[in-house]
Amino acid sequence: MGKGKLAAQAAHAAVSAAERVRRSRSEWYQEWVAAGQAKVVVKVDSLEDLLDVKARCDAESLPTYLVEDRGLTQIPEGTITCLGIGPAPSQKIDKITGSLKLL
Repeated sequence: MGKGKLAAQAAHAAVSAAERVRRSRSEWYQEWVAAGQAKVVVKVDSLEDLLDVKARCDAESLPTYLVEDRGLTQIPEGTITCLGIGPAPSQKIDKITGSLKLL
């Protein structure tokens, strides 16, 4: 995946995750907005690792948004490319993602 495509996928995850939280956990959303809307991009080595992170988030009741590409440009339709987590309290997210490397 090219750098531009990667940036677009990360942006899609961030916007969609934030919109979902705005509707479902407005207090977390408002705190995130008031604090400057922090976003951190980390990487995993495989789809299996990404799905493991999602499962750990689900187990902790953290909001997530899994991005599946539409297949219009570089990668096949349905390819899972990215996971948005939050907005949520940073200590809850860091518990799961703190050991991952920054992209």
